[in-house]
Amino acid sequence: MNNYDEQFEQLETKIAFQEHTIELLNEALTSQQQQLEKAQYQIAYLLDKVKSMQGSNLASDTQETPPPHY
Repeated sequence: MNNYDEQFEQLETKIAFQEHTIELLNEALTSQQQQLEKAQYQIAYLLDKVKSMQGSNLASDTQETPPPHY
C-alpha cells in the first residue's frame, strides 16, 4: 500500500466515524426535543390547573378565622 492509499483509508474511517457520531447526536437531539415538548405540555397543563384553583380554594380575608394567638 502506498502513502495515498493509507491516507485515503484513514479519511474513509474518519468519515464513517463522523457519520455514526452525527447519527447518535441526531437521535439524542430528537429524544430531548420530545422530552422538552412533553415538559412544556405538562407545565401548561399545571399552569391552567393552578389558575383555575386560584380563588376557588382560597378563603377571603374576612372568611379566614384568626390564628389562635389572637
